[in-house]
Amino acid sequence: MKKMALVLAAVLASGMILTACGGSGNSQGTNTETAGNTQTTANGGADIAVQLGPDPETVDPALNTAIDAGNIILHAFETLLTFDEKNNIVPGQAESYEVSEDGLTYTFHLRDGLKWSDGSDFTAEDFVYSWKRLADPMTGAPYAADMLSVVKGYEEAAAGNTDALGVSAPDAQTLVVELSAPCVYFDKIVTHSSMAPVNQAVVEANGDQWALDPSTYVSNGPLKMIEWVPGSHMTFAKNENYWNADKVTLNTLKFVLMEDSNAAYSAYQTGEVQMIRDVPTEEIKALQGTEDFHLEPRMATSYTIFNTQVAPFDNADVRMALSLAVDRQYIADVLMEGTASPATNFVGAGVSDAEEGFSFEEVTRERNGGDFFNVDNFEQDLDKAKELLAQAGYPNGEGFPAIEYMTNDAGYNKQLAEYFQSAWKELGINMEIKIVEWASFTPTRRAGDFQICRGGWVYDYDDPSNMLNLMSTTSGNNDGKYSNAEVDQLLQEAAITADRAEHYDKLHQAENLILEDAAVSPLVYSNDYYLQKPELKGAWHSPYGYWYFMYATLE
Repeated sequence: MKKMALVLAAVLASGMILTACGGSGNSQGTNTETAGNTQTTANGGADIAVQLGPDPETVDPALNTAIDAGNIILHAFETLLTFDEKNNIVPGQAESYEVSEDGLTYTFHLRDGLKWSDGSDFTAEDFVYSWKRLADPMTGAPYAADMLSVVKGYEEAAAGNTDALGVSAPDAQTLVVELSAPCVYFDKIVTHSSMAPVNQAVVEANGDQWALDPSTYVSNGPLKMIEWVPGSHMTFAKNENYWNADKVTLNTLKFVLMEDSNAAYSAYQTGEVQMIRDVPTEEIKALQGTEDFHLEPRMATSYTIFNTQVAPFDNADVRMALSLAVDRQYIADVLMEGTASPATNFVGAGVSDAEEGFSFEEVTRERNGGDFFNVDNFEQDLDKAKELLAQAGYPNGEGFPAIEYMTNDAGYNKQLAEYFQSAWKELGINMEIKIVEWASFTPTRRAGDFQICRGGWVYDYDDPSNMLNLMSTTSGNNDGKYSNAEVDQLLQEAAITADRAEHYDKLHQAENLILEDAAVSPLVYSNDYYLQKPELKGAWHSPYGYWYFMYATLE
């Protein structure tokens, strides 16, 4: 076997080990904030409050698909491997692992003395149970196929025989994973929060309610949930049973649950919170350039989703016409005030390709002799949109039914919807806007109860397959129910090859088909903009759209 041990000493010395999952909690004997103000307490730990979004739909690692809840989960749970502040993969619950010469067997060695937050013993069997639960069709995990399809026996497990999944624990500290084919990015997959372990006894005793109650939200990461007041806040406290608890600098971390950006901004101004993710768009121009305002790159694409199962969006020409009729440069530079970049393809900047030093997007541009969307010549794209609409049987929009666009009212989402309304009017199409609260938006979208809606994806790991796999027929995150057998085949071939060059070549071919089919309409490569108090130190933002606060301090 080829040894792939991950050395921890240098990272431990710096006290900057990261976790990949999170939760929420209530104060237990800690000196928490009063009157909305947080401060570093006498024992050296900090009590901080942040705003990352409203009430999450779920904080069950297996069920979550939202970035807001993902930020919560990563503070409460830890996967086998995780990330450091430089986005390097580092040891998590596993201190080392080995890969067989044929690339089909991964053997993870867990740390000594791991515990759950309730003090019970943590073993490799916890990963076996959790991954089988993720694969179980009764769980209904949206990420199951994305994360586990490469594991031996997944198809049988997904059909109900979870014991067929190729995961086993020969002893309490060893997890063996058998793959059906080599996967050149499996080490990245295991960092995802859906691959986090959950406590079998707690889940089976409490059913779906286990993740709703601090007393049963048993976790294995640096923090533990101690309070959840729906519509108000979730509070987490330091988990004294975490293997690296000595390095955790927080007493408590309070997630203030707000959907209204103006309310979040007010809370920031009064000192109730030290960081807010939802900044009022009307304040951005004045805030840009200040010490508090941050604009950070993230690996993400925002796009429009078409429900391909309903007319007229089952017609690729209609989808392409609507896609080409929007000015991506205007959206990025004017509507979003420079906080995003126009999407020229589907997979955006910063995502790796086969050769080190070259991004997937750069290779796409070279292979195709240019970009798919001509953002510098919108008029040309608009002319093409009108031709395609006529080709689909709707010249100048004649006979085209009134349509509805669904979105939530946060950030630039409402302004974007209003722009679509105007842009598609140029094609002779009438569109109504449906604003849905965030708590209802994602389940409604997942159920397919829409015609057109807002979509977007922040990468879970640095491989273009993470974005492109959304368009596979079997993906639980394929909300528009797009299906193309050739795309499915290419994505499958990319997943099972041990040849890096072939892996990326197949993904480039798949992306081209997805774009030609107008499976979705890529709009912008989005960044994260947020406000953070200068005195909050030691927290960081990752290009996956996550913030890490477990090692933060207040000065």
